[in-house]
Parts: sequence; C-alpha cells; structure tokens
Amino acid sequence: MRPPGEWIEEMDAAALSGERMRIIADDPVLAERTRRDNLANVRHWAASNIQRPGERVPPNVSADALDSARDLVRRGLDERALDSFRTAQNVAWRHWMEICFGLTDDPAELRELLDVSSRSIATFLDDTLAGITARMQAERDELTRGAHAERRATVTLLLEGAPIGRERAEAQLGYPLTGPHLAAIVWSSLGTPTGELEDAAEAVRRACGVSRRLTVLASAASLWLWLPAAEAPPASVLRRELGDDVRVAVGRPARNVEGFRRSHLDALTAQRMLARLTSPRRIARFDDVQLVAALTTDPAAADEFVADTLGALADADADLRETVLTYLKEQCHAARAAERLFTHRNTVLRRLARADTMLPRPLAENTIAVAAALEILHWRGGAA
Repeated sequence: MRPPGEWIEEMDAAALSGERMRIIADDPVLAERTRRDNLANVRHWAASNIQRPGERVPPNVSADALDSARDLVRRGLDERALDSFRTAQNVAWRHWMEICFGLTDDPAELRELLDVSSRSIATFLDDTLAGITARMQAERDELTRGAHAERRATVTLLLEGAPIGRERAEAQLGYPLTGPHLAAIVWSSLGTPTGELEDAAEAVRRACGVSRRLTVLASAASLWLWLPAAEAPPASVLRRELGDDVRVAVGRPARNVEGFRRSHLDALTAQRMLARLTSPRRIARFDDVQLVAALTTDPAAADEFVADTLGALADADADLRETVLTYLKEQCHAARAAERLFTHRNTVLRRLARADTMLPRPLAENTIAVAAALEILHWRGGAA
C-alpha cells in the first residue's frame, strides 16, 4: 500500500519544516531517512490493520528505523529530532479522517471508527518512539566510549569554535591542524555499503595527491573528510576516480585551525545546495557553486529570478542554454566558446541570435543576470 504522491509530499514538507528540523532538512542523508521513516510508519500501521483489524499495532522498529536513530545520535541530535514523526502523523490523520467520512454517514459508526483509529495511531506512534528512543540512548552510550567518540567530539569542538588547545586536538585526531586543509563530504543513497563510502574517501585522497586523510563517520551514509591539500582537484579528476553511486562536496582550501573549520562549512554549503536544488550532479566544489548557493537560499525567489531573467530561454533545449552560458564564461568571445563546445563559431552565433529572441532583455544588456540564472539551471540538471 502506498499513499497518493500528493499526500506523501505534504507529509514530507510538514515533517521537515520548522527551525528545529532545519539541521535535518539541510542534510540530504538525514532528510531522506526522515522521509522514508515517515512513509514506512504509515504503511506499517495500515498493513497491520488490514492483516489484524482491531489489534494493537506493533512498533515499527525495523532495521531502517534503528539505523536512523543511530545516525541522529552520530550527528549530535537528541530525541527532539523525532518531532517529525508527530508532525507527519498529524498530516496522515487528516487524510485518514477524510477516508473515514467517505466510508460511512452513520454518526455512531463514524464516531467509533474515529475513536478506535485515533487511539490505535497514538499508541502505535508512542510505542515506535519508545523503541527508537531506547536505541538512541544505547547508541549514545556506545559513542561515549572509544576512539571514534573522541575523534567526533574533538571535531565538533573545532567546528563550533570552542576553546580547545591545538596540540591536544591534534593528539586526539591523529591529524595536524597547522598548514593547509581541504574538507570534503562524501555521501550516497541509503543502503550503500560503508565500504563504498570508504573507497570514495580514498579516491578523494588520491585525487588530492596527499598521503593521509582524517575521516569522521557522520552517518551510515556519509563521511566527513579533511586532507592536508593546498588546492581542490578539478571536478573532472574527481569524476574519474569516483563510482557512480557516490556524491562529493568539496570546500575551499584554507589554513590552520580556522581553515579546518571554514573548509568544512564550505563543503556543507555545497552539499546543501545540491539537496536544495534536487540536483542530479555528483560533484560540487564550493568554488564552482558559491554564487548559485547564495542565489538559491530562498528557492521560491530563485525560481522567480530565473523566470524573470531568462523568459522562454529557461525552457529551451539544453544545447542552446549551454552555448549561451559557455559564451558568457568565455567573456563573450564566440571563437573560444566554439572551441570549448567543439562546434563552429557560426553555430555559436546562430544560437546566440536565437537566444536573444527568447530573452526578455537583450543578452548584451543583461549578461551578469543571464549568466547567474543559467548557472542555477546548470546545477539543477545534468548528469555530471
């Protein structure tokens, strides 16, 4: 049983809304887990009632749900992050009431149906939350022991700018904090084996040409990396090294303790931009996406900017948009644009003339805005 798509979208939007849920909504892995868990809860409750009407629904403490609890703890979140379950329940309950009103117009029967359903849903959710909370506590107890816990706690202090001595932090991390740092985030869809993430982290290290890396397990499907590299490798090099199922966000290189923190925040910004745009692209370097990340902080405003700036060009074929963007990146030099596109200069000029007929304002009068709008579309689509 799968609820209609619009119900799922409404449930997801509600579950990930609000300031308290922002840290989860901004993380592609945690957000995907939240959406999957809430849909699984609805399907679990419905299937149980179909199979055993009137019986107490067993809690949904599946392997996926317990993995979610582990990830929340590893990100330093507590039980308040489970508020999304309640929010999603409210949306599901509204739709269930609509179904109930369509099943009977007998007031007594309707009252009994709603009463039984309400108590069943509330009990099921309480039992599920109790099971997940217990897992979170067990995971928290486990993470307070051992090298992983120490490394994660030290990284958290550094990222928060807490007063921790450099030598002490280096001893706990086994990683020097002086000199250059390049931070990266490696993540994948849920269910990808941890070994593939480690392989991807090692591929990033090779692409950077360094001999060591610091790795922190952020969740079951994401790793945080730091490498003593003075520059980020080209996206083309990363693309050759990485498998198809893994994505990477790379910060800007920076130095010393503050650079350790800043480069990671850059990588987070790039990762969140990909998630916000639901981009299929697998590699995002902060240097390449800084402008788009800033322009798309408010997705609705970004949509309006693209529509107002590009007009009909926004819906034109990809080759035409790519030609215009390449021409602008080559400082309006048609010959250089043709060389990059492996086409003839006259082809570029014909495409530019066609694009001019689609733009609300001539390209020559609005080059910066058109370039920015096309960059947004570039990161929303494509396969690289």
